[in-house]
Amino acid sequence: MSRMGRVRAETSAGWRSFVRRRTAVFFTFFFPVILIVIFGVLVRTDPAGGGLFTEPPAYYVPGYLAVVVLFTPLSRMGSEVARHREGSRFEKLATTPLTRAEWLLAQTAVNAAIIGLASLLILGLVIALTGANIAFSPLLVPYVLVGVVCFCGVGAMLGSYTDSQDGAVAASNGIGLPLLFLSETFVSPELLPGWFGPLVNLSPLTYFARGVRAATYSGAETAAVAGVDPALANLGILAVLAVLAFALGARSIPQTD
Repeated sequence: MSRMGRVRAETSAGWRSFVRRRTAVFFTFFFPVILIVIFGVLVRTDPAGGGLFTEPPAYYVPGYLAVVVLFTPLSRMGSEVARHREGSRFEKLATTPLTRAEWLLAQTAVNAAIIGLASLLILGLVIALTGANIAFSPLLVPYVLVGVVCFCGVGAMLGSYTDSQDGAVAASNGIGLPLLFLSETFVSPELLPGWFGPLVNLSPLTYFARGVRAATYSGAETAAVAGVDPALANLGILAVLAVLAFALGARSIPQTD
C-alpha cells in the first residue's frame, strides 16, 4: 500500500471512530455554541463602555474560532495518543508500514474535517445571533487548517508525555484555557499589563487570532510585518510554528510502550 493509501485508510478509521462517540460529537459542536450564546448574546458587546467585550462583535470572531481550533486538537489528540499508549497500540502500529508521522497526519486530517464543520457552524451563529459584520476571506480556510496542524502536534506531545488519558485532558485544559484568553482573542492587548506583551507573542494562537482578525474584521488595527500584509504575515509565522509542532509531535509519539 502506498503512503497516501495508508494515510487515507487510517483517516477513514479515525473518522468512523469519532462519529461512533456521540458524546464527543455533541460537545465538539455544543461547547462553542454555548460560548457564543453567553458572550455574544447574553453578555453582548458594548463599544461605548469599558472593560471586557467592548469591541464590535466581529472583533471576537477569532476567539470563537479559536475555541475549536485550540481545544479540539489538544484534547482529542492528547487523549487519543494516551489511549493508544495505555492499550499498547503503538507496539502493534510498529509492526505495520504506517509510520508515526503518517498516523499523526491521518489524525490531523480527521480533526481538520471536524473543526472545519464546527467553524462553519460558529461563523453562521455569530452572524445570526450577534449581527457581526464579517468579511469572508479565502485566508480563513488555510488559517483553520494550519492552526489544526499546529495544535494537533502540541496535543500529540501532551499525550506522549502525560501518564494517562485523564492527565492528557487535564494538561490540555491547563494549557488551553490560558492560551484562549491571553492570545489576543477575547482580551484586547490594551487590557493586559505592559510587561505581559512580549509573552503574548510566544503563543501560536496569537498569530492565528491576529491573522483571522486582519482577514475578517475591517476595524482591525494590525501592523504589517516587514512590509507584508498582516493576514499573510501572521499566516506565515503560524505555518512555521505548525511545521515545528507537527515534527516534534510525530517524534514524541512512542514506537513501543
